[in-house]
Amino acid sequence: MVRGVFPGRFQPPHYGHLKAVKWALEKVVDELIIVIGSAQDSFSLKNPLTAGERFLLLRSLLESEAPHYVDRVLIVPVMDINSNKQWVKYLEMLLPPFDLAVSGNPLVQLLFEDAGYRAVSPPMFSREKCSGTRIREEAMRGGEWEDCVPEVILDRLTSMGFAERLQRLYRGDEYV
Repeated sequence: MVRGVFPGRFQPPHYGHLKAVKWALEKVVDELIIVIGSAQDSFSLKNPLTAGERFLLLRSLLESEAPHYVDRVLIVPVMDINSNKQWVKYLEMLLPPFDLAVSGNPLVQLLFEDAGYRAVSPPMFSREKCSGTRIREEAMRGGEWEDCVPEVILDRLTSMGFAERLQRLYRGDEYV
């Protein structure tokens, strides 16, 4: 069995994340550990959602959009350690054994390769339009971002006041 690790902040989960999970489970791994990074951070412009909210969003996304994969996915929140060189060793300590990393992030790929793992990059989905950074920026400014997230995620983000939370955290050009 091949087990992969898919780290991300998922702030918020979007179509790119969903496509990466499906790609990994169809083409590369038997089981996938989704690592919710920066689990200790929330209610900030970079990380507006709590680890628990991201966990529930990811779980509902899988149940809605990829129910046949739910049993092959583990979701694990992980706090930052702020030491890139030690990060993969930290994951080895926290997670079940894994064989490779799935990530489109060049730093993440480098860190796993440096630790002796294979790193694979999933095809990107509208990265320039639907990145987490852009979604947060558009939501914060009252712009268009809703087409970057599946309906189940949009419904849950709306009910939890995602855009309003970001707007309250942002005052003009100053960050709170």
